Amino acid sequence: MNSSHSSRRRFLHKCATATALSTFIGSPSAHAAEPTDQQAWLEALEDPVREQFYGKPDLDIILGLFPRTTSEPAFDPDEIAAKAKTLRTSPKIDTGHPFLDLSVRVGLAHIDATFDGDHPKYGVGVYERPEHDGFPPTIIATIDALSAWGLNQRAATLFRYWLENFVRDDGTISEYGQLLHTARLLEERAGPDGWWNDGFAPLDRLTEYLLALRADADDDGLIAGSPEADTRKHVSKYFHNNGWVVKGLQSWTELCKRRNASPTTNPETTTKIANDLKADTLRAIRATWPADPNDWWLSPRVEATEKPTRATGTRDASYTNYRYWPELLSSSILPEPLANRVVQSRLTHGGQFCGMTRFQGHLDDWPLAEYLNGLWALGRTNDFLLSLYGHIAYHQAEGHLTAYEQVTFPPGKKKADYCLPCQLVAARTARHLNK
Repeated sequence: MNSSHSSRRRFLHKCATATALSTFIGSPSAHAAEPTDQQAWLEALEDPVREQFYGKPDLDIILGLFPRTTSEPAFDPDEIAAKAKTLRTSPKIDTGHPFLDLSVRVGLAHIDATFDGDHPKYGVGVYERPEHDGFPPTIIATIDALSAWGLNQRAATLFRYWLENFVRDDGTISEYGQLLHTARLLEERAGPDGWWNDGFAPLDRLTEYLLALRADADDDGLIAGSPEADTRKHVSKYFHNNGWVVKGLQSWTELCKRRNASPTTNPETTTKIANDLKADTLRAIRATWPADPNDWWLSPRVEATEKPTRATGTRDASYTNYRYWPELLSSSILPEPLANRVVQSRLTHGGQFCGMTRFQGHLDDWPLAEYLNGLWALGRTNDFLLSLYGHIAYHQAEGHLTAYEQVTFPPGKKKADYCLPCQLVAARTARHLNK
């Protein structure tokens, strides 16, 4: 690891709290949120901001609804601002609103500040610890964001480094399907240069591990696994995991065909396995979730779960709302009627506030890109805009735009440290809007 990069990163972080918070935009909003407002928001089943927009949400209006989030920056805002201004993207960032453009630039500028040279870091503070370095969502978000804006050489370098250093010899890691899809996405956007020759072997090992899991599955065909890092001990047959295995295997076969590659298992066999797993997963979902439109709760797994009273009614429900459902949507395996049912469950049972994701008594948006991509695929443009606008308005801090993993309801404060996947939500998804 390059020591100059390490020193630079430490310097940026050390300078952060000593720099003015108004580097980019003006003074804090004059609006105030009363304690009674917060209690009403916590009890609301429907998003009170969504109810104000009968058509296309307006970012300028959303920016003025509440006091903006305020907390210290993760890195020196002047340095981030300078980096953001010098970025040369392809295409040019032009989403139709300068604040969204700025959020994209600031997000991209955070990548090199967060990484330790080519070595990934999830964030700062507790998230700077080595045990978080290999967390796959960091590299998944990074490669998506960089390649979306034509910063392809950096994307290739970082992806190659990650594959060579974090995929174990037996192919194990986590977020397998998303990693395989990331490889296909990078090749489609940037080509194979700088990563494919070295990355093929670890990706092939990863694929073989997934195929072995499917071969060992029970009679229902679903793969059992951990749903996410915090709940890794809760091994079960989760729908979002299986959905992403399907999409990952499909992406791998398409990528191998494009590159005329020879993986250990031929693409035709892998395609059939993916299609069969998709059918098994959808069969299990329909058996778990009755067709009754009043039954809003889709359990995240085959095994029986406690039905909550709302989307944040239990800790398991909060995890379902903030990550399991969004990743099931973004896996693209759900037919449109089922996908819209999932969205409606979030919208009508306390799953969001100003488009942001609710988790118990606070907001947690780091997986929001998955939900946004699901909304975009469904053609739900207004819901997409509300969630994206709410995120950049209130999950990012005023002035320096640092995106924390978790924030409180307005007037917002940092509840958990800065993390890169949350910072990259705008960079990953605003590409849909670029002119």
